[in-house]
Amino acid sequence: MDSGATRAWGRVADSSGEPDPERPVARSSLLDAVGDLRRDVAETGFPLPLPGVDRARERRAELLAQLDDHLLPRLRELSAPGLVVVAGSTGAGKSTLVNSVLGEEVTPAGVLRPTTRRPVLVHHPADGELLAGHPLLADMETVAREAVPRGVALVDAPDMDSLLAENREMAHRLLEGADLWLFCTTASRYGDALPWQVLDRAAERGAAMAMVLNRVPKDAVVTVRSDLLKRLGAHGLSTVPLFLVPDAGPHEGLLPEASVAPVRRWLTVLAGADRAQGVIARTQRGSLATLRPWVGELAEAVQEQVDERVAIEAELDGVLASPADRMAAEVGRGGVSEGPVRSAWAAHSGRGGPLGSAWGSRRAADARAAALAEVGSELLGAARVALVAARRAGERAVTAELGERLAAIELPDEPPGAASPDAEAQAWLDAASARVEGLGGHDAKARRGAARLLKQAGTSGAGVVVAAASLGVGAAQVVAERALGGELGRTLNDETAADLAARMRAQVLAAGARVRAGLDLPDLADDAAARLRLRRAVLKEWT
Repeated sequence: MDSGATRAWGRVADSSGEPDPERPVARSSLLDAVGDLRRDVAETGFPLPLPGVDRARERRAELLAQLDDHLLPRLRELSAPGLVVVAGSTGAGKSTLVNSVLGEEVTPAGVLRPTTRRPVLVHHPADGELLAGHPLLADMETVAREAVPRGVALVDAPDMDSLLAENREMAHRLLEGADLWLFCTTASRYGDALPWQVLDRAAERGAAMAMVLNRVPKDAVVTVRSDLLKRLGAHGLSTVPLFLVPDAGPHEGLLPEASVAPVRRWLTVLAGADRAQGVIARTQRGSLATLRPWVGELAEAVQEQVDERVAIEAELDGVLASPADRMAAEVGRGGVSEGPVRSAWAAHSGRGGPLGSAWGSRRAADARAAALAEVGSELLGAARVALVAARRAGERAVTAELGERLAAIELPDEPPGAASPDAEAQAWLDAASARVEGLGGHDAKARRGAARLLKQAGTSGAGVVVAAASLGVGAAQVVAERALGGELGRTLNDETAADLAARMRAQVLAAGARVRAGLDLPDLADDAAARLRLRRAVLKEWT
């Protein structure tokens, strides 16, 4: 092995503490690096529905499969036999080839298609322990045969172009988990796109590979070989071992011994300790080399997610500005007090009514308190309705402008830190009462006015008067200004109206807080792509 391989691979120590030459193992730092990468990739998500996000999710799943099915199992047990996956298209003769190389039928050939069947892995009996625990074995039938050279295991994969998706998926998964790809096609189909797509993928990954061309007419061997070698050269694959199996015509059972002897000899040579480990190391180095751009691709997809989150948050204020202004303006237009509030005040302000002209009368104090309590109840209801409408206006604006971009985000039921409309309505009315009481700290004129209104209406009643006046109830404005003086009364009314308008605006903007809370995800954090970029940098040491 070269210096890169020497740095990457160590030796398992035997009972004496000396390295066991029969049990190579990846150095712990490499295994840790790949394990850390696997953890961080598994924890990476793409929650926002950006263009290309489905591809990013597929690539993430493919990378996890590569790590789980090939790299990590191999790094944990380098001495396990090399997996030689025999793959190809429908009817290419994969099973017949495997059976013929082994000299007996160990995997069914000639079955009707499409058929769902488990792949078959054939290994030497002495290699069984070394294969134990490999994740791919759970999805394969395993057969032990002496005819398999020690150091390799043959896998008869499903058709790569099967009509059944599960067959195609399993075939590709096996190829990604292979130490060597043995691609099988026929003389009549080697020009199809599929063989070259597979071979290009193997070359891209740096995987060791070989090619078997089956059913070659005897009178076309030279022509076919020449054409195929040219094609391999054009794809940068001129060093790929090529085996031509002559057309045996209609037959059942195994191929003639002479037809498969070159493949058997090649496998025997390949299974030699140094050769097998060299093939495994080559594929491992190729796999590690492909990880860096692969991880970089995922890091860029994560960064796109982060950038989209930043863009959405930047747009929120603009999206909510118009409904916030519109809902706040409702206070100044008197829309909040329309209906029950004005009706309740009017019902008690007629001739002789407790809210009429007899505000100085002590005899009417109890009736006035009851009337103000009724108006206050209507004020609370009206303020709550307005605040709920403001909250909904914000939600509608977010849905209309950003709904599609937030479709996959789970937003909290309530915006964090925002008071409910009920609580805000009560807080607004309480604040009106507190403003009247607060006038006690002002000049003598303000103190006398506050004392007069508090005496006439009580603390809560004084707040109802100011709140009703702030919403445009004319009779309430008269009462407030008469008690407090015109200028002070108008100032208090304006402050109370502005307070409700601010609370209305806050309810609209609460929709933005809800969105920001939903976007507060590790996958969308400012540094979300940094951990993948770190893993990519660490891999550079091993490639």
